[in-house]
Amino acid sequence: MTQFREVRARAPHDPVAPAGDGRSDHLTHLDGAGHARMVDVSTKPVTQRAAVAVGRVVCAPATVEVLRRGELAKGDALAVARIAGIAGAKRTPDLVPLCHPVAITGVEVSVEVVVDGVEIRAQVRTAERTGIEMEALTAVTVAALTVVDMVKAVDRAAHIGRVWVERKEGGASGTWERGKQVAADEAQTPGTGTGTGTGTGVSASASASAGREVQGPRAEVQAVVVTVSDRCSAGERDDVSGPVLAEILTGWGAQVSRAVVADDAEAIAEAVRDAVDCGARLVLTTGGTGVTSRDVTPETVRPLLDKELPALAQAVRDAGRGTPGALLSRCVAGIVGRSLVVTLPGSPGGVRDGARVLAEVVEHLLDQLGDGDHPSARSTR
Repeated sequence: MTQFREVRARAPHDPVAPAGDGRSDHLTHLDGAGHARMVDVSTKPVTQRAAVAVGRVVCAPATVEVLRRGELAKGDALAVARIAGIAGAKRTPDLVPLCHPVAITGVEVSVEVVVDGVEIRAQVRTAERTGIEMEALTAVTVAALTVVDMVKAVDRAAHIGRVWVERKEGGASGTWERGKQVAADEAQTPGTGTGTGTGTGVSASASASAGREVQGPRAEVQAVVVTVSDRCSAGERDDVSGPVLAEILTGWGAQVSRAVVADDAEAIAEAVRDAVDCGARLVLTTGGTGVTSRDVTPETVRPLLDKELPALAQAVRDAGRGTPGALLSRCVAGIVGRSLVVTLPGSPGGVRDGARVLAEVVEHLLDQLGDGDHPSARSTR
Protein backbone atom coordinates (compact mmCIF):
# COMPACT_ATOMS: atom_id res chain seq x y z
CA MET A 1 0.00 0.00 0.00
CA THR A 2 1.39 3.40 -0.99
CA GLN A 3 1.98 5.79 1.91
CA PHE A 4 0.39 9.18 1.25
CA ARG A 5 1.30 12.30 3.24
CA GLU A 6 -1.31 14.99 3.70
CA VAL A 7 -0.33 18.49 2.57
CA ARG A 8 -1.27 21.49 4.65
CA ALA A 9 -0.59 25.05 3.53
CA ARG A 10 -0.95 28.46 5.15
CA ALA A 11 -3.87 30.67 4.27
CA PRO A 12 -3.37 31.57 0.58
CA HIS A 13 -4.18 35.27 0.83
CA ASP A 14 -2.52 36.07 4.18
CA PRO A 15 -0.15 38.97 3.34
CA VAL A 16 1.91 38.49 6.50
CA ALA A 17 3.89 35.29 6.99
CA PRO A 18 3.13 33.20 10.06
CA ALA A 19 5.45 33.45 13.03
CA GLY A 20 8.56 31.33 12.77
CA ASP A 21 9.17 31.40 9.01
CA GLY A 22 11.77 34.15 9.34
CA ARG A 23 10.16 36.67 7.01
CA SER A 24 9.65 40.35 7.78
CA ASP A 25 6.60 42.39 6.80
CA HIS A 26 8.82 45.24 5.55
CA LEU A 27 12.00 45.75 3.53
CA THR A 28 14.79 45.61 6.10
CA HIS A 29 17.32 47.15 3.69
CA LEU A 30 15.45 50.47 3.82
CA ASP A 31 15.54 52.82 6.80
CA GLY A 32 12.61 54.90 8.07
CA ALA A 33 13.23 57.52 5.40
CA GLY A 34 13.32 54.96 2.61
CA HIS A 35 17.10 55.10 2.15
CA ALA A 36 19.11 51.98 1.37
CA ARG A 37 21.28 50.68 4.20
CA MET A 38 23.27 47.65 5.26
CA VAL A 39 21.36 45.99 8.08
CA ASP A 40 23.11 45.99 11.47
CA VAL A 41 23.45 42.34 12.52
CA SER A 42 25.83 42.91 15.44
CA THR A 43 23.25 41.87 18.03
CA LYS A 44 22.47 38.55 16.33
CA PRO A 45 24.10 35.38 17.64
CA VAL A 46 26.65 33.48 15.58
CA THR A 47 25.09 30.21 14.37
CA GLN A 48 25.86 27.49 11.85
CA ARG A 49 24.04 28.39 8.62
CA ALA A 50 23.61 26.78 5.23
CA ALA A 51 21.68 27.47 2.05
CA VAL A 52 20.94 25.51 -1.12
CA ALA A 53 20.10 27.25 -4.40
CA VAL A 54 19.05 25.68 -7.70
CA GLY A 55 18.99 26.93 -11.28
CA ARG A 56 18.96 25.72 -14.84
CA VAL A 57 20.42 26.62 -18.23
CA VAL A 58 18.07 25.71 -21.06
CA CYS A 59 19.80 24.37 -24.17
CA ALA A 60 18.79 22.88 -27.49
CA PRO A 61 18.69 19.05 -27.68
CA ALA A 62 21.77 19.00 -29.92
CA THR A 63 23.69 21.06 -27.35
CA VAL A 64 22.64 18.68 -24.59
CA GLU A 65 24.11 15.78 -26.56
CA VAL A 66 27.37 17.68 -27.12
CA LEU A 67 27.62 18.32 -23.38
CA ARG A 68 26.83 14.69 -22.56
CA ARG A 69 29.60 13.50 -24.85
CA GLY A 70 32.08 16.14 -23.62
CA GLU A 71 32.74 17.32 -27.16
CA LEU A 72 32.52 21.08 -26.62
CA ALA A 73 35.35 22.86 -28.42
CA LYS A 74 35.99 25.19 -25.46
CA GLY A 75 36.58 22.25 -23.13
CA ASP A 76 34.80 20.75 -20.13
CA ALA A 77 31.95 23.22 -19.64
CA LEU A 78 30.68 21.50 -16.51
CA ALA A 79 34.02 21.55 -14.72
CA VAL A 80 34.60 25.20 -15.58
CA ALA A 81 31.09 26.09 -14.41
CA ARG A 82 31.66 24.35 -11.06
CA ILE A 83 34.81 26.36 -10.40
CA ALA A 84 33.09 29.56 -11.54
CA GLY A 85 30.23 28.92 -9.13
CA ILE A 86 32.60 28.52 -6.19
CA ALA A 87 34.45 31.69 -7.17
CA GLY A 88 31.14 33.53 -7.53
CA ALA A 89 30.03 32.60 -4.02
CA LYS A 90 33.25 34.08 -2.61
CA ARG A 91 32.74 37.36 -4.48
CA THR A 92 29.09 37.90 -3.56
CA PRO A 93 29.59 41.01 -1.34
CA ASP A 94 31.50 42.66 -4.21
CA LEU A 95 28.57 42.11 -6.57
CA VAL A 96 25.56 42.69 -4.28
CA PRO A 97 26.06 46.09 -2.60
CA LEU A 98 24.12 45.55 0.65
CA CYS A 99 25.19 41.95 1.23
CA HIS A 100 27.37 41.38 4.32
CA PRO A 101 30.85 39.90 3.86
CA VAL A 102 30.77 36.55 5.64
CA ALA A 103 33.32 33.83 6.26
CA ILE A 104 32.33 30.97 3.96
CA THR A 105 33.28 27.61 5.44
CA GLY A 106 32.26 25.44 2.50
CA VAL A 107 30.86 25.57 -1.03
CA GLU A 108 29.64 22.61 -3.06
CA VAL A 109 28.47 23.15 -6.64
CA SER A 110 27.04 20.37 -8.81
CA VAL A 111 26.49 20.81 -12.53
CA GLU A 112 24.49 18.08 -14.25
CA VAL A 113 23.29 17.62 -17.83
CA VAL A 114 19.53 16.97 -17.87
CA VAL A 115 17.04 16.37 -20.64
CA ASP A 116 16.57 20.05 -21.57
CA GLY A 117 19.86 21.62 -20.50
CA VAL A 118 22.07 21.87 -17.44
CA GLU A 119 20.88 21.84 -13.82
CA ILE A 120 23.03 23.59 -11.21
CA ARG A 121 22.83 23.20 -7.43
CA ALA A 122 24.95 25.05 -4.91
CA GLN A 123 25.22 24.51 -1.16
CA VAL A 124 27.09 27.11 0.87
CA ARG A 125 27.89 26.97 4.60
CA THR A 126 29.07 29.45 7.20
CA ALA A 127 29.15 30.20 10.94
CA GLU A 128 27.93 33.79 11.01
CA ARG A 129 25.35 36.32 12.26
CA THR A 130 23.48 36.49 8.96
CA GLY A 131 22.28 34.11 6.28
CA ILE A 132 24.16 32.75 3.31
CA GLU A 133 21.37 32.54 0.72
CA MET A 134 22.84 35.26 -1.50
CA GLU A 135 26.11 33.38 -1.78
CA ALA A 136 24.25 30.25 -2.88
CA LEU A 137 22.23 32.21 -5.45
CA THR A 138 25.36 33.91 -6.76
CA ALA A 139 27.15 30.58 -7.09
CA VAL A 140 24.32 29.15 -9.18
CA THR A 141 23.97 32.28 -11.32
CA VAL A 142 27.69 32.62 -12.07
CA ALA A 143 27.92 28.91 -12.90
CA ALA A 144 24.90 29.29 -15.20
CA LEU A 145 26.46 32.30 -16.94
CA THR A 146 29.60 30.25 -17.46
CA VAL A 147 27.64 27.43 -19.09
CA VAL A 148 25.96 29.94 -21.42
CA ASP A 149 29.37 31.39 -22.31
CA MET A 150 30.77 27.93 -22.99
CA VAL A 151 27.93 26.84 -25.30
CA LYS A 152 27.00 30.11 -27.01
CA ALA A 153 29.08 29.29 -30.09
CA VAL A 154 26.89 26.27 -30.84
CA ASP A 155 23.63 27.42 -29.20
CA ARG A 156 22.89 31.14 -29.33
CA ALA A 157 19.44 30.54 -27.84
CA ALA A 158 20.83 28.97 -24.64
CA HIS A 159 19.60 30.95 -21.65
CA ILE A 160 19.34 30.93 -17.87
CA GLY A 161 16.02 29.72 -16.52
CA ARG A 162 14.69 30.30 -13.03
CA VAL A 163 17.09 30.47 -10.09
CA TRP A 164 15.79 30.03 -6.55
CA VAL A 165 16.68 29.24 -2.94
CA GLU A 166 15.64 25.68 -2.25
CA ARG A 167 16.52 25.47 1.45
CA LYS A 168 18.12 27.45 4.25
CA GLU A 169 19.24 26.38 7.70
CA GLY A 170 20.30 28.19 10.84
CA GLY A 171 19.54 31.51 12.44
CA ALA A 172 16.48 32.48 14.46
CA SER A 173 14.09 31.20 11.78
CA GLY A 174 15.61 27.72 11.70
CA THR A 175 15.08 25.54 8.63
CA TRP A 176 13.10 26.90 5.67
CA GLU A 177 12.17 24.83 2.58
CA ARG A 178 10.83 26.40 -0.57
CA GLY A 179 8.43 23.58 -1.42
CA LYS A 180 6.61 23.94 1.90
CA GLN A 181 6.18 27.72 2.19
CA VAL A 182 6.72 29.52 -1.10
CA ALA A 183 4.99 27.47 -3.79
CA ALA A 184 1.54 28.58 -2.58
CA ASP A 185 2.46 32.22 -3.20
CA GLU A 186 3.74 31.48 -6.70
CA ALA A 187 0.69 29.40 -7.57
CA GLN A 188 -1.74 32.17 -6.63
CA THR A 189 -0.05 35.47 -7.42
CA PRO A 190 0.36 36.54 -11.08
CA GLY A 191 3.82 37.60 -12.16
CA THR A 192 5.81 36.06 -9.29
CA GLY A 193 7.89 33.65 -11.33
CA THR A 194 5.62 31.11 -12.96
CA GLY A 195 7.71 29.43 -15.59
CA THR A 196 6.96 27.67 -18.82
CA GLY A 197 7.73 24.10 -19.80
CA THR A 198 10.53 23.21 -17.43
CA GLY A 199 10.72 26.18 -15.14
CA THR A 200 12.80 28.25 -17.52
CA GLY A 201 11.78 31.81 -16.83
CA VAL A 202 8.80 34.14 -16.90
CA SER A 203 7.00 34.89 -20.14
CA ALA A 204 4.40 37.60 -20.54
CA SER A 205 1.70 35.08 -21.31
CA ALA A 206 2.61 32.94 -18.31
CA SER A 207 2.47 35.92 -15.97
CA ALA A 208 -0.81 37.08 -17.40
CA SER A 209 -2.44 33.70 -17.03
CA ALA A 210 -0.90 32.66 -13.72
CA GLY A 211 -3.97 33.78 -11.80
CA ARG A 212 -6.02 31.11 -13.56
CA GLU A 213 -4.12 28.47 -11.63
CA VAL A 214 -6.30 29.09 -8.59
CA GLN A 215 -9.58 28.83 -10.50
CA GLY A 216 -9.92 25.11 -10.00
CA PRO A 217 -12.87 23.26 -8.48
CA ARG A 218 -14.88 25.40 -6.07
CA ALA A 219 -15.96 22.43 -3.95
CA GLU A 220 -13.29 20.66 -1.92
CA VAL A 221 -12.08 17.47 -3.55
CA GLN A 222 -9.52 14.83 -2.63
CA ALA A 223 -6.32 15.01 -4.67
CA VAL A 224 -3.12 12.96 -4.70
CA VAL A 225 0.23 14.04 -6.14
CA VAL A 226 2.63 11.21 -7.00
CA THR A 227 6.23 12.23 -7.66
CA VAL A 228 8.04 9.67 -9.83
CA SER A 229 11.80 9.83 -9.37
CA ASP A 230 14.49 7.31 -8.52
CA ARG A 231 16.67 9.92 -6.83
CA CYS A 232 13.88 11.56 -4.85
CA SER A 233 12.60 8.16 -3.76
CA ALA A 234 16.07 7.22 -2.55
CA GLY A 235 16.49 10.49 -0.69
CA GLU A 236 19.38 11.58 -2.91
CA ARG A 237 17.58 14.67 -4.19
CA ASP A 238 14.86 16.99 -2.94
CA ASP A 239 11.46 16.75 -4.61
CA VAL A 240 10.88 20.10 -6.33
CA SER A 241 7.88 19.64 -8.62
CA GLY A 242 5.70 17.62 -6.23
CA PRO A 243 5.42 20.35 -3.57
CA VAL A 244 4.71 22.98 -6.22
CA LEU A 245 1.87 20.92 -7.68
CA ALA A 246 0.49 20.12 -4.22
CA GLU A 247 0.38 23.80 -3.29
CA ILE A 248 -1.39 24.69 -6.53
CA LEU A 249 -4.05 22.09 -5.78
CA THR A 250 -4.31 23.32 -2.20
CA GLY A 251 -4.90 26.79 -3.61
CA TRP A 252 -7.82 25.35 -5.55
CA GLY A 253 -9.33 24.20 -2.26
CA ALA A 254 -8.43 20.53 -2.71
CA GLN A 255 -7.41 18.25 0.15
CA VAL A 256 -4.02 17.05 -1.04
CA SER A 257 -1.85 14.06 -0.17
CA ARG A 258 1.56 13.25 -1.64
CA ALA A 259 3.66 10.21 -2.36
CA VAL A 260 7.12 9.70 -3.86
CA VAL A 261 7.90 6.51 -5.78
CA ALA A 262 10.78 5.25 -7.90
CA ASP A 263 10.74 5.10 -11.70
CA ASP A 264 9.30 1.62 -11.49
CA ALA A 265 6.18 0.51 -13.35
CA GLU A 266 4.83 -1.60 -10.51
CA ALA A 267 5.34 1.17 -7.93
CA ILE A 268 3.74 3.78 -10.17
CA ALA A 269 0.72 1.62 -10.94
CA GLU A 270 0.25 0.77 -7.26
CA ALA A 271 0.38 4.44 -6.27
CA VAL A 272 -2.23 5.42 -8.85
CA ARG A 273 -4.54 2.53 -7.97
CA ASP A 274 -4.20 3.22 -4.25
CA ALA A 275 -5.00 6.91 -4.80
CA VAL A 276 -8.16 6.04 -6.72
CA ASP A 277 -9.15 3.45 -4.12
CA CYS A 278 -8.69 6.07 -1.39
CA GLY A 279 -11.29 8.27 -3.09
CA ALA A 280 -9.03 10.83 -4.77
CA ARG A 281 -10.86 12.61 -7.58
CA LEU A 282 -7.63 14.11 -8.93
CA VAL A 283 -4.55 11.92 -9.30
CA LEU A 284 -1.63 13.81 -10.82
CA THR A 285 1.83 12.35 -11.34
CA THR A 286 4.95 14.42 -11.93
CA GLY A 287 8.08 12.94 -13.46
CA GLY A 288 8.99 10.00 -15.66
CA THR A 289 7.45 11.45 -18.85
CA GLY A 290 10.69 11.89 -20.78
CA VAL A 291 12.43 9.53 -23.18
CA THR A 292 15.11 7.81 -21.12
CA SER A 293 14.94 4.10 -20.40
CA ARG A 294 13.73 4.82 -16.85
CA ASP A 295 10.87 7.14 -17.97
CA VAL A 296 7.92 4.73 -17.83
CA THR A 297 5.11 6.78 -16.28
CA PRO A 298 2.93 7.27 -19.40
CA GLU A 299 3.05 3.64 -20.57
CA THR A 300 2.36 2.49 -17.00
CA VAL A 301 -0.63 4.78 -16.47
CA ARG A 302 -2.29 4.35 -19.88
CA PRO A 303 -3.43 0.72 -19.37
CA LEU A 304 -5.03 1.72 -16.05
CA LEU A 305 -7.39 4.21 -17.73
CA ASP A 306 -11.04 3.40 -18.34
CA LYS A 307 -11.31 6.30 -20.78
CA GLU A 308 -8.42 8.23 -22.32
CA LEU A 309 -8.62 12.00 -22.88
CA PRO A 310 -6.17 12.64 -25.72
CA ALA A 311 -7.28 16.25 -26.32
CA LEU A 312 -6.56 17.16 -22.69
CA ALA A 313 -3.16 15.48 -22.87
CA GLN A 314 -2.35 17.39 -26.05
CA ALA A 315 -3.39 20.68 -24.44
CA VAL A 316 -1.01 20.01 -21.53
CA ARG A 317 1.81 19.30 -23.99
CA ASP A 318 1.02 22.43 -25.98
CA ALA A 319 1.08 24.56 -22.82
CA GLY A 320 4.79 23.86 -22.45
CA ARG A 321 5.73 24.80 -26.00
CA GLY A 322 8.66 27.16 -26.27
CA THR A 323 11.18 25.08 -24.33
CA PRO A 324 13.16 22.17 -25.81
CA GLY A 325 12.28 19.76 -23.00
CA ALA A 326 8.55 20.22 -23.48
CA LEU A 327 8.76 18.72 -26.96
CA LEU A 328 10.03 15.46 -25.44
CA SER A 329 7.42 15.19 -22.69
CA ARG A 330 4.74 12.50 -23.03
CA CYS A 331 1.59 13.45 -21.17
CA VAL A 332 -1.26 10.96 -20.69
CA ALA A 333 -4.69 11.95 -19.36
CA GLY A 334 -7.79 9.91 -18.69
CA ILE A 335 -10.43 8.58 -16.33
CA VAL A 336 -10.22 5.75 -13.82
CA GLY A 337 -13.62 5.20 -12.26
CA ARG A 338 -14.62 8.71 -11.20
CA SER A 339 -11.07 10.00 -10.94
CA LEU A 340 -9.06 12.15 -13.35
CA VAL A 341 -5.50 10.89 -13.81
CA VAL A 342 -2.88 13.02 -15.59
CA THR A 343 0.88 12.49 -15.99
CA LEU A 344 2.79 15.79 -15.84
CA PRO A 345 6.49 16.56 -16.39
CA GLY A 346 8.92 16.41 -13.49
CA SER A 347 9.68 20.13 -13.26
CA PRO A 348 8.07 23.10 -11.47
CA GLY A 349 7.45 24.92 -14.75
CA GLY A 350 5.96 21.82 -16.34
CA VAL A 351 3.46 21.24 -13.54
CA ARG A 352 2.48 24.92 -13.50
CA ASP A 353 1.81 24.85 -17.24
CA GLY A 354 -0.22 21.67 -16.87
CA ALA A 355 -2.14 23.04 -13.90
CA ARG A 356 -3.18 26.12 -15.89
CA VAL A 357 -4.72 23.83 -18.50
CA LEU A 358 -6.44 21.63 -15.93
CA ALA A 359 -7.84 24.65 -14.09
CA GLU A 360 -9.96 25.50 -17.13
CA VAL A 361 -11.72 22.12 -17.31
CA VAL A 362 -11.39 20.27 -14.02
CA GLU A 363 -14.55 21.54 -12.32
CA HIS A 364 -16.71 20.75 -15.35
CA LEU A 365 -15.01 17.37 -15.77
CA LEU A 366 -15.49 16.34 -12.14
CA ASP A 367 -19.12 17.40 -12.35
CA GLN A 368 -19.58 15.20 -15.40
CA LEU A 369 -17.89 12.28 -13.65
CA GLY A 370 -20.52 12.70 -10.95
CA ASP A 371 -23.18 12.43 -13.68
CA GLY A 372 -23.97 16.13 -13.35
CA ASP A 373 -24.82 18.57 -16.11
CA HIS A 374 -22.52 21.46 -15.33
CA PRO A 375 -23.20 24.34 -17.78
CA SER A 376 -20.32 25.81 -19.68
CA ALA A 377 -19.08 29.31 -18.92
CA ARG A 378 -20.53 30.50 -22.26
CA SER A 379 -23.99 29.18 -21.64
CA THR A 380 -26.75 31.83 -21.81
CA ARG A 381 -29.45 29.70 -20.25
